[in-house]
Amino acid sequence: MKISKAKYENLKKLSNEDGVIAALAIDQRGSMEKMMGKANPELNNVEGISAFKKLVAEKLTPYASSILIDPIYGLKGIEAKDSNAGLILSYEQTGYDEYDEERLPRLIELQSGLRLKEKGANGIKVLLYYDVDDKEETNEKKKAWVERVGYECKALGLPYFLEILTYDAKMESEKTPEYAKIRPGKVIEATREFSDPRYLVDVLKLEAPVDMNHLAGYGEKEALYTKEEALKFFKDQSGATDLPFIYLSGGISASLFQDMLRLAKESGAKFNGVLCGRATWRDSVDIYGKDQDEAAKWLDETGKENITSLNEVLKETAYSVFDKIEEA
Repeated sequence: MKISKAKYENLKKLSNEDGVIAALAIDQRGSMEKMMGKANPELNNVEGISAFKKLVAEKLTPYASSILIDPIYGLKGIEAKDSNAGLILSYEQTGYDEYDEERLPRLIELQSGLRLKEKGANGIKVLLYYDVDDKEETNEKKKAWVERVGYECKALGLPYFLEILTYDAKMESEKTPEYAKIRPGKVIEATREFSDPRYLVDVLKLEAPVDMNHLAGYGEKEALYTKEEALKFFKDQSGATDLPFIYLSGGISASLFQDMLRLAKESGAKFNGVLCGRATWRDSVDIYGKDQDEAAKWLDETGKENITSLNEVLKETAYSVFDKIEEA
């Protein structure tokens, strides 16, 4: 795969010395509002959440190759990040309209790719909810939307990160055992679809093909997959794309996420890093709601340990993005 010189240079800024994307994600908005509302309703506003994101950026980006943050609550975080960390900005509106059964994506109002670039972005990320088995009309709308963003990123010379969260339109939740059973097929086929060159995606941000909470010997919920089955699913997902791809943590614990990466490596999956968020800093939100100094201390100690230990796992498991791409 060949990309422009501008994209290539920006991708170098987002990767570490091994060419691996070891990125910190804190672009959560809807889920962040829920967490902060539970921790301290008085801080559940633009000022409170922005200050929290600034603190996380300040404390943890010295150990990350880059940070993914949003232009809604994240402007102070952009200013506070380590100068050596690259910047990925999210471009999609958070979540989806609960009354919209199609879960159609929307871009942030009053933003454009150009405006994100002017804020210092080295890359742009959008999130897509996708059910490969949904109605053709629904999926064609989503594919066209992904294409439009792809050409915008191409014109700006910014790497295009596409995050895919799968679901089943006929099920009420993706957190049920029923969905976990069909999740591998959903994830693998979504990976395959958006690897098509027509979308101009540079890096896929993907779920693991299995719900690690339901993996025998790893998770604490009902075992729905054997380790052997999981290894095959990881290998099949990797085989479904020629693009660089990175894993999202999906809110699982730091230790379980690291186990997931080792499992992917064992399967032969050629993944190229992570965009890890809640697994790194989630527990600090409740602390922040009570005592901001204690939250800073937690990030200095436990948060740092979470991200540096993850970096060590990446050294053992991940492959350089530049094994898959070259400058045009």
